[in-house]
Amino acid sequence: MQARPGAKASPLTTDTPQATAAPHPHGLRRSGDALEVLRAFLKLGLTCFGGPAAHLGYFRTEFVQRRQWLDDASYSDLVALCQFLPGPASSKVGFALGWGRAGWRGALAAWCGFTLPSAVALILFALGVARWTALADSGAVHGLKVAAVAIVAQAVLGMARSLCPDRPRAAIAIGAALAALAVPSSAGQVAAILLGAAAGRWLLRLPPSNARPPPMDFGISRRMGVALLTLFGALLAGLPLLGLAAPGSAWPIVGTVYKAGALVFGGGHVVLPLLQAGVVPQWMSTESFLAGYGAAQAVPGPLFSFAAYLGTVMPAPFGGWAGGLGLLVVIFVPGLLLLCGALPFWQLLRGQAKVQHAMAGINAAVVGLLGATLYDPVFTSAVQTRADFALALATFGLLLLGRLSPALVVALAAAAGWAMAQ
Repeated sequence: MQARPGAKASPLTTDTPQATAAPHPHGLRRSGDALEVLRAFLKLGLTCFGGPAAHLGYFRTEFVQRRQWLDDASYSDLVALCQFLPGPASSKVGFALGWGRAGWRGALAAWCGFTLPSAVALILFALGVARWTALADSGAVHGLKVAAVAIVAQAVLGMARSLCPDRPRAAIAIGAALAALAVPSSAGQVAAILLGAAAGRWLLRLPPSNARPPPMDFGISRRMGVALLTLFGALLAGLPLLGLAAPGSAWPIVGTVYKAGALVFGGGHVVLPLLQAGVVPQWMSTESFLAGYGAAQAVPGPLFSFAAYLGTVMPAPFGGWAGGLGLLVVIFVPGLLLLCGALPFWQLLRGQAKVQHAMAGINAAVVGLLGATLYDPVFTSAVQTRADFALALATFGLLLLGRLSPALVVALAAAAGWAMAQ
């Protein structure tokens, strides 16, 4: 879509169609087309291993350095917004990049290209488990569950280092973990997040940020932003009510998955406790849940694609590939609504110190939530013998000290689990 003469350009557009042209002083480049966006993100969806931090590095290399869709300052500001809001950070960055490049069609193309490869792989895995029931009880699947212990332990350690660097935030994390263990339900986890926000707002004292990044304009008016944020809140409040009114329908699952997508702060791994509290044991067993989570580590793309596995293995009214695709959309919707709704207000929002303090408290709280989940159900369900513990310790060492990719470590753990079962 070509920019109108005299209109304010998007920070993700280009002045000339050549990839090698000198960028605008603010990294602005004129719009491309959705097919171009789809090709770029499909390549990343097939090759991006390593979690959100690695995804953002891949994005910078591809779109800032190679394709020059935007400059470093605009990219850094976009990343800051997507990390500030709940939801999958790398997927939101990709969605915004596609929007700025080719409008809403580009945004959908970016999401499909980056998300569908991993979702299809997990749906196929879920269908295989359902068709060959012996696979669910095999040593290889048990190895996936043990690998999940190491994956989550590494996530807790890395997040604690970056999000709990001082005693007050470490205390918030410990308090959140205690709350989650005392009230092992989604209500306890939501309460821990809210308490983390309150503690951060009133107790934390962070150094002020004087950074003033260049403004971003994605063509979304403030009125439209308010409408999208209102829709986000209405769905967050309304879907659980629909679930209570129709307990035998799809609404309870939809409400649970939407809430998980709406309340995930600090990285894709944090979706684990929120989903686990909502679907285990009512909709599936802990063993099936953890097997899918372990498989999700072996595929590229966003960890939120785990919802495709859940929808595939769930009983009616979900189940099968249609149920997998349905829950895949549901879990991404809240984060994307928040992103599009917040874009017109970002410059004002990020300058508020009180908001930054509350977000720091939330981030510390989610470290505690993930730590509690590392114990129950991840560790308690996967580690049953000394051999299991040895395998978990070995996989953790390969991740932390050997710095091997999660995909390779998961494959090795599955092979070791199969060998141990022989």
